[in-house]
Amino acid sequence: MNINEPYKASMTREQFLFHEMRTVAQLLMDGKEDNEIFEIVFTDNLFQYPTEKSIKRTVKNCLKRLRLLEDVRLIEIIAKGSSDSAKQVCLYAMMNQYRVIYEFMTNVIGEKFRLKDFSFTRKDLNVFFSHLQEQNDVVAAWSDATIQKIKQVIVKMLVDTEYLDNPKSDILHPVLIDFDFKNILVDKRDYVTLSVFNCFEGELL
Repeated sequence: MNINEPYKASMTREQFLFHEMRTVAQLLMDGKEDNEIFEIVFTDNLFQYPTEKSIKRTVKNCLKRLRLLEDVRLIEIIAKGSSDSAKQVCLYAMMNQYRVIYEFMTNVIGEKFRLKDFSFTRKDLNVFFSHLQEQNDVVAAWSDATIQKIKQVIVKMLVDTEYLDNPKSDILHPVLIDFDFKNILVDKRDYVTLSVFNCFEGELL
């Protein structure tokens, strides 16, 4: 993640997209080009979406996330790994796409794991966004409705990735990082991201 990346309110329209990411990753690993991927998804109705426009937008978004990983090994985990492993890498891809997601996961979730604090309340979200609005003019200009929608996206993402049992849950699950994913992050010396997946042994290497 480039820490100078601007904050984007456009993520209010986005979701975790696990099924879609896995589908596009599999087609990429099969050697398909971007236009072929769209045609296959559209023709075979792989996303079960109602319109061509929504399919095209989502395929484009999935391709962007996958390419931000900059590592074919990670794309392969999404395409062929277990559901749990693939979800972890999909979360990493979303962190790379959106600075808000990256900072929330590292500053809030990663820090909770570091402190062995497995509580999670809406106060955690509220404090995070309050600090962000104080520190950044772009975020400060976002409407209350935009902030609320982004909070909903984050909570749904935490449920989709099984950090939370449901949107009202107040207990974080201490996730177990995929072995291959962990080794890739250690190779990159990305210890900050490792903390998001409750892994700190890389910091000792």
